[in-house]
Amino acid sequence: MVSRLPGVFAMSLAPVALLFALALSLAVGARFVPLDEVVLSLFGQGDQNVLNIVGELRVTRTVNAVICGVALGAAGVLMQALTRNPIADPGMLGVSAGASFGVVGGMAVFGALGVGATVWLALVGAALAASVIFWFSGTRFAAGSPVRLVLAGVAFSAILAGGSQAIVLTDETVLDAFRFWRVGSLTARPVEEALPLVAFIVVGVLLALVLGPALNLLALGDDSATALGVRPGVVRALVLVAVTLLCGTATAIAGPISFVGLVTPHLVRRMVGPDLRLVLPLSLFAAPVMLLLADTLGRVVGGGGEVQVGIVTALIGGPLLVAFVVGRRGGKLS
Repeated sequence: MVSRLPGVFAMSLAPVALLFALALSLAVGARFVPLDEVVLSLFGQGDQNVLNIVGELRVTRTVNAVICGVALGAAGVLMQALTRNPIADPGMLGVSAGASFGVVGGMAVFGALGVGATVWLALVGAALAASVIFWFSGTRFAAGSPVRLVLAGVAFSAILAGGSQAIVLTDETVLDAFRFWRVGSLTARPVEEALPLVAFIVVGVLLALVLGPALNLLALGDDSATALGVRPGVVRALVLVAVTLLCGTATAIAGPISFVGLVTPHLVRRMVGPDLRLVLPLSLFAAPVMLLLADTLGRVVGGGGEVQVGIVTALIGGPLLVAFVVGRRGGKLS
């Protein structure tokens, strides 16, 4: 069992870890760039080659990693808290796949889409998928078994992914736009297109932070939470809205990225305990750190090429998921 850190210490350590990951993301890749040259390039000065590498390519993926990491981290905490399932994840349970299906369906019907249309289609798809998962989590079949919920979520995600593939393989135009984005890429959207979408994520994060105390009480059971002044139906509806905004926007920016929303909240809980007043804000730092490190690793191991960040997070998150499931004790996941 990992020793738990004091909340104040963990909160002070989180920004330092994020700054370290940001520096690595900007400096490390197929070509290493010293930090002093990185700083100069951020101000539009220095060698032109460095300006092209850092100022255009790496800044885009670094900003997108922070935006998507914040969204996926918060969404993972919310899904795990509401389903009372410590291995729930927006990617694994089909919410990201729902967002992807919405985008692909829109591409097939309307043709090439701008970022505005893409995000709305992603939000619709994410909302429908999240509604199905939250409904299923309350059924007798899944309520008493986290593993059953995950298996059903994986099956649901596979169905949505199969539907997306069926559309993509019958439409070359959609295939060209979708083939790189579908594995999760931080270069899918330039910064100028991604930044306007931050408003959706800000709303989702604020909702998550406001709902934290209510979700703490909801963990005691609906009856106990109601007695303490919580309205479970309202909380679930607001969580659905927050998860839709967070997952839909992240998917519209970078495509479906799995396991970030699973791994980071779980590791944060290991460090500071289950109190969402700590887990939520810390996950807002931890998830971008994981995404930045995964993207940097993908650049390093590619041998001059690049391994997409969605592939790297799957390679990291898959074994950890197995470890979480194998580590069950007394019918619960540790």
